[in-house]
Amino acid sequence: MASFNRVFLIGNLTRDPELRYTPSGAAVANLRLAVNSTYKGQDGQKKEEVCFITIVVWNKQAEICNQYLKKGRPVLIEGRLIYRSWEQDGKTRSTLEVRADRVQFLGARRDESAAAPAESSEDAPVEEPVGEGAAGEEPPF
Repeated sequence: MASFNRVFLIGNLTRDPELRYTPSGAAVANLRLAVNSTYKGQDGQKKEEVCFITIVVWNKQAEICNQYLKKGRPVLIEGRLIYRSWEQDGKTRSTLEVRADRVQFLGARRDESAAAPAESSEDAPVEEPVGEGAAGEEPPF
C-alpha cells in the first residue's frame, strides 16, 4: 500500500526562531507556528480556533530563518510530519512536529511594513532541500 506524508501550512510565528547546532555542526532551528481557522458552530456562531505547531528546519535554511524571521512574521511551510519519542525523568515523552523542506517568507509583519521598506531578499522563497542533519541526527532539544 502506498503512503504519502506531506504538509502545507500558512501561519504566523509565535516567537523568534531558536537556532542550535548539533555536535557535528549542523544547524537546526525550531519555529513555533500559529495556524488559525474559523468555522460555524452548531449554534450558528462564528468560532475561531488556533493550532500551534512546532516546525524543525535544518542546515543553511535554519540559519536563514534565524537571520530574517521574527515573532509575528507570516510564513508558508512545506514539509512532512515527524513523530519523536524519548525518555525524560523515567517517563516516555513524545511529540508530533513538522520537518520543513521549504520555508517561504510571506511579507512583513504589520508593524514592520510601515516602519521599514520591504527588502526583496526577505520576500524571496528559501527553498534549499533540508535533510535530517548529519548522519540522521535528531535535534539536541
